[in-house]
Amino acid sequence: DISMRAARAVLLALLLSWVLPALALVAVPQLTGRVVDKTGTLSSGDIAQLTQTLADLERRKGSQVAILIVPTTDGEPIEQFSLRAAEAWKIGRKKVDDGALLVIAKNDRHLRIEVGYGLEGAITDVTARRIIDEVITPKFKAGDFAGGVAAGVNKMIGVIDGEKLPAAEPEHWQA
Repeated sequence: DISMRAARAVLLALLLSWVLPALALVAVPQLTGRVVDKTGTLSSGDIAQLTQTLADLERRKGSQVAILIVPTTDGEPIEQFSLRAAEAWKIGRKKVDDGALLVIAKNDRHLRIEVGYGLEGAITDVTARRIIDEVITPKFKAGDFAGGVAAGVNKMIGVIDGEKLPAAEPEHWQA
């Protein structure tokens, strides 16, 4: 029956119009080192310094931390993109899952710290949020991108090493 075939064709076209855009996600860049900057924001010296800091952590503790800077996630939520990146890169030791990934979508002004199960005791969601809000973002707002990344990484390492974050500043309205 022609009307049934036509109805099926319309339904298929509708389904494809919903599914295909969802498949057009920004590709996760290749893991080429501990620091992958697809924006050219960090100097080679910044990358070398961060790489050394992260290699020292891995030698000392075994935990792995990596940094990914992309221009945009193209509308994909940073949480979803960073999870895809973490799954693709497999940061952290097998069975220990002690990796963390600092993901920055520079033009979107979004960032996230994705943490493996093995580090969730040290870098909780609240701790990750505070590192972003209190350590990284103020430096980014001041135009010090490399300083923000370095300070964030150093704070993450400190927390992995067992340091506590300082007490949260009281809200300004709590005189």
